[in-house]
Amino acid sequence: MFNLSAISHGLPAAAMVPDLERALAGRGRVVVEAPPGSGKTTVVPPVAANALGRVIVTQPRRIAARAAAARLASLTGTKLGREIGYSVRGDSRTSASTRIEFVTAGLLLRRLLASPELEGVDVVIMDEVHERDLDADLTFAMLCEVAELRDDLALVAMSATIDAERWARLLGEDVPIVRTPAQPHPLEISYAPAPGPRLDQRGVSRPFLEHVAHTTAAELAKLDEGAALVFVPGAWEVDTVVARLRDLGVDALPLTGSLSPAAQDAALRPDPNLRRRAVVATSVAESSLTVPDVRLVIDSGLAREPRLDVERNIAGLVTVPVARASGDQRAGRAARTGPGAAVRLVAEHEWATFPEHARPEILTADLTSAALTLAVWGAPGGEGMALPDAPEPRALARAHETLAALGAIELVEDRVTVTERGRLLARIPTHPRLARALVDAAELVGATSAAQAVAAIESDARAPGADLAALVRQLRRGGTPATRRWQEDVRRLTALLPTREKARAEKAPTNQASPAPASDDSLALVVALAYPDRIARQRGAAGDYLLASGTGATLPADSALFGQEWLAIADLARTPRGTIIRTAVPVSVDTALLVAGPLAGERVHTVWRDDRVVGRRIRAIGAIELSSVAVAPNPAQARAAVIAMLKERGLGALTWSDEAAELRARLGLLHRELGEPWPDVSDAALLERLEEWLGPELDRIASGTSLNRIPLLDPVRRLLPWPEAAQLEALAPERIEVPSGSQIRLDYPAIDEPDAKPILAVKLQECFGWVETPRIIDDRVPVLLHLLSPARRPLAVTDDLASFWANAYAQVRAEMRGRYPKHPWPADPLTAPPKRGTKRSAH
Repeated sequence: MFNLSAISHGLPAAAMVPDLERALAGRGRVVVEAPPGSGKTTVVPPVAANALGRVIVTQPRRIAARAAAARLASLTGTKLGREIGYSVRGDSRTSASTRIEFVTAGLLLRRLLASPELEGVDVVIMDEVHERDLDADLTFAMLCEVAELRDDLALVAMSATIDAERWARLLGEDVPIVRTPAQPHPLEISYAPAPGPRLDQRGVSRPFLEHVAHTTAAELAKLDEGAALVFVPGAWEVDTVVARLRDLGVDALPLTGSLSPAAQDAALRPDPNLRRRAVVATSVAESSLTVPDVRLVIDSGLAREPRLDVERNIAGLVTVPVARASGDQRAGRAARTGPGAAVRLVAEHEWATFPEHARPEILTADLTSAALTLAVWGAPGGEGMALPDAPEPRALARAHETLAALGAIELVEDRVTVTERGRLLARIPTHPRLARALVDAAELVGATSAAQAVAAIESDARAPGADLAALVRQLRRGGTPATRRWQEDVRRLTALLPTREKARAEKAPTNQASPAPASDDSLALVVALAYPDRIARQRGAAGDYLLASGTGATLPADSALFGQEWLAIADLARTPRGTIIRTAVPVSVDTALLVAGPLAGERVHTVWRDDRVVGRRIRAIGAIELSSVAVAPNPAQARAAVIAMLKERGLGALTWSDEAAELRARLGLLHRELGEPWPDVSDAALLERLEEWLGPELDRIASGTSLNRIPLLDPVRRLLPWPEAAQLEALAPERIEVPSGSQIRLDYPAIDEPDAKPILAVKLQECFGWVETPRIIDDRVPVLLHLLSPARRPLAVTDDLASFWANAYAQVRAEMRGRYPKHPWPADPLTAPPKRGTKRSAH
């Protein structure tokens, strides 16, 4: 049994031990809400272990899992790896006697896929669930399903800042919430915005990082002792600020997830020889790590979040304003053990505009790995699972398309079926694209070469000048933490290859059909296998490339890859300037063709050009044209080109006769008033149904008939519904008979004038004796009368004829009888005979 009194001594979380023990003794599901620094990560696991048995604790990051395990082992007086241990990617310290194991959510997710029963595990504690990491969300939902089958598996969800009631509902009915009240020390928050922008075209600006360093040095000098914790968005910014602080005479250390364990431990361990120091960190230090002796927080106000450009299928990290909830957690680090101060490097009014909470990764990130996990789990798309948020629909659809292209799933009318290849790829803890490249490239270039390439692509180290081959050469030279991590990943990936693939890989280099490429060619092969849609060819200006996907991208100005005609691109970033190539390697066109799969091939491209259909047979890799020759398109291709032209130019490209336009207008009014079966004849509707009503004419245009020689009256007649067409003249007549006996043509409103009325332009004298305004379409629509003078100039416009005779006619008569004396202007128009001509004419 763990000594809870010793472990929890001095920690606010000690107060919740009795409530937690009661909750675990009940149904075994509980939500723990405790503020930062309360000791929940230290106290809750031994309480659960004493109550129920073996415990797994998930952490959002490897560094947090290692640090939490080391701290708890120290407090229990045991050797790390015995009763208290951890397992993260590439590193594990556990034994048969381990009772509490700290792991990353991603690692536990892999275990669940391999063995859903979690045999031998009694409690799973999911820490920091508020961070809404994608792996953590999936693991939470999967554990809820496992717990439904295993009544003896206890689940605990805990965090510093969560919607406790929401998580309790997800865990089940009547799940208790155990809270530890905050015991905050005084915290002074101030604002110190930089004089210039935080971001420029390339990302975080160097002048802003100078401001971060100078503000840190100035504020740290005010402390008698202690540490400053400085938050910046990424590893490059961490290194830049650390270097500048050292130039200013400040003892500074970096803290990022990509550092070696020794370097991370140095930042997390206070140095008794230093009165003051600065730890410059990414978001790893927000909530899941304790950096000791912190009295001051400097917050850049920036964070990195995953984003997916769904249209271009480009995923990556983007720099965004930090969420205010995360900013509050950052600031709270300064007041964990005593009074502290936090300086936000933004204006106070700007801080108020920042988002309240960070968006969950399941709504913003690339979902390809998640979609494969859910498919293997048996719940494609997360249907029916206790996910805190459903996957973003467009990103999920894009993920399924990618997995289908990799052969990992079969996708039939949105029904997802995982394949054996998909199960194989899911067992390799990397992105499915890279897993595919590892498996397939191993057969061509050997397991070690394939693993080296994949490990380099995954490496957190930056490719100098976007040159991946240069990065690999750096990693091979050795001597850096990045090299050690890369070597560990190479061994891990090689070991993960199935035995069959390893055996094939050993033979592959001697295969005459597929000789082993040179080192850089091996790298290019792996990148192109992982991202065939990112095979790119130079176009236009140097450094400007067209990807097989159709996206354009440019090399950074300092790249050594300028002048390379073909690239295989491993990483892209969206910036205000456009898409930037972050990591790439030169590739031969032969290798590109070898791995491009369905993207490579020939197609006949037909377009409308110079008033005719022209065709070319194009050999291409996706959007990249390799060669092109003129060909005669077949009828279907030619028709498709005509349809595409009309959809681009609109129906105005055709010549509408008065008769065709009038019939279309009559049908338009009928549709607006009566609906179906009278057809919608708007431009959008007709363009959507081109082949239905304009079929024969499309073929005539495709075969060379000029657009202005295509009559449209018959095509419009094809739109008439039967048998309702027999009522056309009765409902929407072409002409209306007026009292004089004349048949006057109605002018129907244009399609783009839905509120206009049909117009009857008629001489006033022909309307004598006409009391009621004419109406059409079963008396639904009044006709708008344009009453004309003998010279056919408008005298009045009315849709209320009776009112006109009673009111306006007298004025019109007074003005017109002297101007047109030969025409009748009776005092009583209702009893006067209608006239087509003069007073003396017969009619």
